[in-house]
Amino acid sequence: MEKWDLYDNQRQITGKTHIRGEKMQPGELHLVVHVCIFNAENQLLIQKRQKDKESWPGYWDLSAAGSALKGETSQQAAERELQEELGIKLDLSNERAKFSFHFDYGFDDYWFITTNIELNDLKLQQEEVADARFVTKTELENLSITGEMIPYFFLDKLFDLKNATSSHF
Repeated sequence: MEKWDLYDNQRQITGKTHIRGEKMQPGELHLVVHVCIFNAENQLLIQKRQKDKESWPGYWDLSAAGSALKGETSQQAAERELQEELGIKLDLSNERAKFSFHFDYGFDDYWFITTNIELNDLKLQQEEVADARFVTKTELENLSITGEMIPYFFLDKLFDLKNATSSHF
């Protein structure tokens, strides 16, 4: 049974928890993390979701993603998801989320990490991840156009966001 901390609109933990799979009530918010791993060649690591996943089955997704568990920070959740889904152990203590997007039931934190990882070193979580590969900006755009990639609203800007600083906004 997976439990999540619930947050208020100001992203403060309320002390209440939610059990994954139960219907969230209005005003209940939880934390979700997404990790985008780029290599030195400016390629993005993406993963293909298993065909039996509840949401977006068989679609390509960002490097790793998932809900923060009870007691986890965004950083801890990002590190855990990388370890669980891809077998990657990264210390993100000197990093911070690139941006956070508010959705109806919570907060999506997006982590952008540049590191060199070899596909052969990945240990895919068979229950969730069917495949993984690196893509260029053009290849990502093509996956989006063909409907094979989860349609994140910012996909066409993803590579630009990687290099963006606050002075760009």
